[in-house]
Amino acid sequence: MEKSMTILYKVHDNIYVNLTNKCPCACTFCLRQTRDKMEDSDVLWLEHEPSADEVKEAFGKINLDEYNQVVFCGFGEPTERLDVLLEVAGWLKENYNKKIRVNTNGLSDLIYGKDTAPMFEGKADIISISLNTPSRERYYELTRSKFGIESFDKMLEFAKNVKQYVKEVVLTTVETTLTKEEEEQCRKICESLGVTYRIRPWED
Repeated sequence: MEKSMTILYKVHDNIYVNLTNKCPCACTFCLRQTRDKMEDSDVLWLEHEPSADEVKEAFGKINLDEYNQVVFCGFGEPTERLDVLLEVAGWLKENYNKKIRVNTNGLSDLIYGKDTAPMFEGKADIISISLNTPSRERYYELTRSKFGIESFDKMLEFAKNVKQYVKEVVLTTVETTLTKEEEEQCRKICESLGVTYRIRPWED
């Protein structure tokens, strides 16, 4: 497997931060099963996990004015490196006027065995969580989370908790993967949690 040190890469008008290749899930639909890079990136399999200083150094080599958002999302679950994510996000908040989004599976409470929601206060403007399906059984079947079937409930609990600390919380599903009835069930879940529901485009 080819590896590189692609820490930052562009997707549309945003700059993405690739912190780790670790993930507690092995999703059946994960893009990294069929590719090793995105359209405008080099290989996203990391030679090693970058330190906070390495990430900051990478930011020093680009013009952030060219991008709308900084998005913590790479070929792994960004909250697996929560300490680095929070340090870099705080540094970005202090030095740049950019909206920060974290794309996550929402399982950081299970990863660390504690309530992680308060840690995002002042660090992220948007938390985007992969809902995938309205069914806990189907969720486990799709994500193959190492934490088991309780992962679905803990993900929803994290979404409910983190909205107390982050202005915008979004749960997402992918268009064409659910029936209209399932999408409506997802919408009702989001309404009950007081968060936004978004159906995002499918990416091959």
